Amino acid sequence: MARTECVAMILAGGQGSRLGVLTDEIAKPAVPFGGKYRIIDFTLSNCTHSGITTVGVLTQYQPLDLNTYIGSGGPWDLDRNIGGVYVLPPFVKMKAGEWYKGTANAIYQNMPFIEKFDPEYVLVLSGDHIYKMDYTKMIKHHKITGAVATIAVMPVPWEEASRFGIMNTDEMGRVTQFQEKPSNPISNQASMGIYVFDWKTLKEYLTMDEKNLSSSNDFGKNIIPNMMENDENVFAYRFQGYWKDVGTIYSLWEANMDIIASPPIFNLQDSNWKIYSKNPIKPPHYVSDDAEIINSCITEGCNIYGFVENSVISDGVTIGRGAMVRNSIIFPNVKIGEGVIMDKTIVGEDTIIGKGVVSGMNYIKDNPYSSKLITNDIVLIGPNIRIEDGSEISKNSMVRAGATIGGGSL
Repeated sequence: MARTECVAMILAGGQGSRLGVLTDEIAKPAVPFGGKYRIIDFTLSNCTHSGITTVGVLTQYQPLDLNTYIGSGGPWDLDRNIGGVYVLPPFVKMKAGEWYKGTANAIYQNMPFIEKFDPEYVLVLSGDHIYKMDYTKMIKHHKITGAVATIAVMPVPWEEASRFGIMNTDEMGRVTQFQEKPSNPISNQASMGIYVFDWKTLKEYLTMDEKNLSSSNDFGKNIIPNMMENDENVFAYRFQGYWKDVGTIYSLWEANMDIIASPPIFNLQDSNWKIYSKNPIKPPHYVSDDAEIINSCITEGCNIYGFVENSVISDGVTIGRGAMVRNSIIFPNVKIGEGVIMDKTIVGEDTIIGKGVVSGMNYIKDNPYSSKLITNDIVLIGPNIRIEDGSEISKNSMVRAGATIGGGSL
């Protein structure tokens, strides 16, 4: 097989537990976003635009929907005879399968796949970030600096720095200090979880790391620090642009709101960098004469009879007469009944909201659906749930199937 300059490996096996009920049955990269996309669409589309056509997608947690969605890679122009997209579950041995023990172990287990293409570089990516990035610019920077590892970085608010890998660099951009999710960060320059490695060097470090039984088998905790201890050239690549780690309910809500801001904070209508996705063919959306839509994203196949403001409405959604939906994200095939009032509510796929339901409008004392995962007055209603007519759901609630609201069993 002809040598491939760069192979991309997308880490897409995480549970995404901080997204609560949204990831009970699907992996985080498969969560809907922006009306007609899935989160993984952004990383796959970046690969396509960057001319990287050999892509491994490493799955693990609840992989069925993600595997089915990616398929042969056609929507992203990754259905190719040479290269293309490959879905890579954990390695299965003669006697048993072995779960990925960490991000580095996930790559280690798939070394035979990478070796097939004999690449010079390996690009390690996360499948759960919202951004547009030309990876060829980062690879060029990697070559110019003579690095063995290059880490994409960007500044984050200081109060969020402890969620990320944090680094200091010298005047040349070489990484001099690296902390993985520190309680007292040394800077606010955060790793984006995007790495370029010289494959020959990375292979050596992965093999050494696997032999260390006390290792967490993680890039941020083990591989990068080990490279720095050995005085390897590890450089930072400063990314300028929009990037959002949608690892929490609030950050997912924020990122959706960013696409409908005026002007958009994150533009999905950029014809020069289209985000590709696998969408079912739907008829045009229908808006009745007495409906009103203000500053919202309405996807094909919707039927709108009520009032929608500052919201993202996915395909196949029906919003009944007299309903008022504000500052909300409605996933595919949701039915919202007549007279519903909701604010800052995320509704999972295929859920039915009964007539006259009130969501996210008030605080209810001793709220039985409060969750530490839910902040900023958001309501999260899971997929495949029926909310009974006339129910009221407090701000800062997360509703799972089997809950009881308004006397009705859901």
